[in-house]
Amino acid sequence: MTRPRPATLALADGTLFCGHSFGALGCTSGEVVFTTGMTGYQEVLTDPSYAGQLVAMTAPHIGNTGINREDPESVDGRPQVAGFIVRDPSPFTSSWRSEEPLCLYLERHGIVALGGVDTRRLTRVIRDRGAQNGCIGTDDPDTLVDRARAAPRMEGLDLVARVTPKTAYGFSESRGAWSVGVSSGGLRCHVVAMDFGAKRNILRCLVDAGCRVTAVPATTTAEQILGLGADGIFLSNGPGDPAAVDYAVRTIRSLVGARPIFGICLGHQLLALALGATTHKLKFGHRGLNQPVKDLTTGRVEITTQNHGFVVDVDSLGARARTTHVHLNDQTSEGLEVPEARAFSVQFHPEAAAGPHDTLHLFERFRRSIEQA
Repeated sequence: MTRPRPATLALADGTLFCGHSFGALGCTSGEVVFTTGMTGYQEVLTDPSYAGQLVAMTAPHIGNTGINREDPESVDGRPQVAGFIVRDPSPFTSSWRSEEPLCLYLERHGIVALGGVDTRRLTRVIRDRGAQNGCIGTDDPDTLVDRARAAPRMEGLDLVARVTPKTAYGFSESRGAWSVGVSSGGLRCHVVAMDFGAKRNILRCLVDAGCRVTAVPATTTAEQILGLGADGIFLSNGPGDPAAVDYAVRTIRSLVGARPIFGICLGHQLLALALGATTHKLKFGHRGLNQPVKDLTTGRVEITTQNHGFVVDVDSLGARARTTHVHLNDQTSEGLEVPEARAFSVQFHPEAAAGPHDTLHLFERFRRSIEQA
């Protein structure tokens, strides 16, 4: 067996984490973040919202269920992270669904990864000091620190341009055997989804809820969207600073009130910006499968999947929208609605993939709002 090649994660503040390289050889930089899911590493790797980030898994054993062709969350199936950091990458797989080991998958797609890292210590550093840029590589540590410091900061960074599709496409795939909690009854309405880096399972859930889905690039105008005969408009998740995606904000502003609107994650933030609110960056963000959210309408607490580093300033919404959900850990914005405009959005991911299914009912709520329009 080949001895693992020593590699290092260097943070912009000079902190070093030593480990070994697995996956592709090379050097990569980006914002270092952590996610608290015990499962779902393939979904994390392929979620376009992680574009430009070095993702650390807090669960220690990663790779033991391998990789399969059914679980990717990017529409094209490719990994989206800038780099991957784990404590104990498993060289063996033990799952009937596995088709490829994690290390070979990362190598095939050119994803630089670092194993053998004390991810508990790394997580504490990020929580105490906040998310910051880092660099993974086999070069001299001083060089890696310099590259981390030279990497662009997430604030003001438009990463949607990297992941949005070049052309419109139709989507008709359902969740099939994995379908839980959403009943379709046939495709009863046409939803145009503004794809800012959409997760595949979101689009599947829209199909399962009875929507015929057409996804369009982030630069599509309001006139073009309405010209497609949209009954409803969906605003997807995506990466980067929402305030940097000003072209999408202008489009959404023109669409508010014209058709029922549903937004998720970045879509929630962009809808808020279109309503005149503001956003800001969290210290280290919410990422994982165990985030508690309170629905202020029902009083119910729901466990949600989340992946975001920016958040809507609740006070800046004023009377423009009603806050519908809050995060129980820090009371930040997790949902809003504008009833007269038939628009609502949530910061969390009701489609899960991976994660709990507590909030799948929101897709049916969106379909009902279209049918009642």
